[in-house]
Amino acid sequence: MVNHNKDQLNEIFHALSDPTRREIIHSMHQKEKTVSELAQPFDMSLAAISKHIKVLERAKLIERSVNGRTHLCSLNTESLSKATEWLQFYEKFWSNRFDLLEKELLEAKKKEH
Repeated sequence: MVNHNKDQLNEIFHALSDPTRREIIHSMHQKEKTVSELAQPFDMSLAAISKHIKVLERAKLIERSVNGRTHLCSLNTESLSKATEWLQFYEKFWSNRFDLLEKELLEAKKKEH
């Protein structure tokens, strides 16, 4: 099994469980953005967006740098890779199980005829 820090994976999946946070991540796929730029498509206050950003930071999905009064956020693809790796392990497991199920169903169908 993939051996990652369980707490970190819990933080990542918790952060990704919210549609607003997933949209924030998606909006950053090409370039870093300011907090104001991240807030613009949403009908919520900067304080509310800031709370979402803090959850994403805690999960290490984004990193924030401060230059004067400007907060710039960038995507941390390493944390996303950890989540992807964890999911791929289980994808292989279930693909194998479905292949075995298909084989059993085909054999059962042959026995019927």
